[in-house]
Amino acid sequence: MKHSMEILQELAAANGPLCVGLDTDPSYIPAPLLKVLGGNPAEAVLDYNKEIIRRVAADKSACCFKIQIAYYEAMGIEGLKAYIETIKAVKQAGLIAISDIKRGDIADTAKAYARAHFAGEFETDIITINPYMGFDTLKPFTEYCKPTDGSKAGKGIFVLLRTSNPGMVDIEQQELKEGGRVLDKTGAELSRIAKEFAEFYPNQGCSPVGAVVGCTEESDAKLLREAYPEQFFLIPGYGAQGGAARIAATLLGKAGGTVNSSRGILCAWKKDPDLADKVESGNLCLKEIADSAAKAALASKADLLNAKKELGL
Repeated sequence: MKHSMEILQELAAANGPLCVGLDTDPSYIPAPLLKVLGGNPAEAVLDYNKEIIRRVAADKSACCFKIQIAYYEAMGIEGLKAYIETIKAVKQAGLIAISDIKRGDIADTAKAYARAHFAGEFETDIITINPYMGFDTLKPFTEYCKPTDGSKAGKGIFVLLRTSNPGMVDIEQQELKEGGRVLDKTGAELSRIAKEFAEFYPNQGCSPVGAVVGCTEESDAKLLREAYPEQFFLIPGYGAQGGAARIAATLLGKAGGTVNSSRGILCAWKKDPDLADKVESGNLCLKEIADSAAKAALASKADLLNAKKELGL
């Protein structure tokens, strides 16, 4: 039995490392098209997501989709229905769904979060976790990473290690009295937990416990990949956040990883020269903006694979 992180690792090897972020805000859909789709933002977002998922799966331009739950929560109950249906569409396409929920709480609350996103109506393959309330907060989630008695794969978690936002220096980069940084202590604990899963998955290609490592700073990329050679990384920051393909490729390393791009793909239609006149007139259809997203995904895949090749990976 494999776990979801190992399945993702295999898909990344087959399809390339791109992760398409479905942080789909209704404002990313042209206003006239929103009206044509019925004026319901949540339904329009779901239609757009499904079309992108269909195209990306057909092109084999990505290994997974990352669905940021905040965008769906902001649309209320209808948005959460769109979130659920988006996860289902990703799974039906044969790809991995990463739910970017960044939960991190204690005791029974953490158990409830884990149950909601690994066994409930929001069930997904992999989730993101915030460990900064303490490492005990990870336990309820790692329980779901173990093999099940049935045919379902064990779940996976990506734990925040070095994030891509400028404010990460406020906590993650802080020096500890005993030496090293907060993120170094977090990474060491993740490595320890990851090794525990060798008992359950003796032939695993990677642990179900991965790390979130942003690609916005070149100075950290090589150091972190060398420090955690066996962990699979979720790599945000590429594209719209300014992260270069070279830095992202450095973080892929031996164990691999998946490099997220959201706005650069979702909003590709805004910079598509073939659609300039239609953008001006507001005469765009769903297929056309999805075509731009699909082309952007293929271009991102090529960019990342070329960067890997240049680095000899």
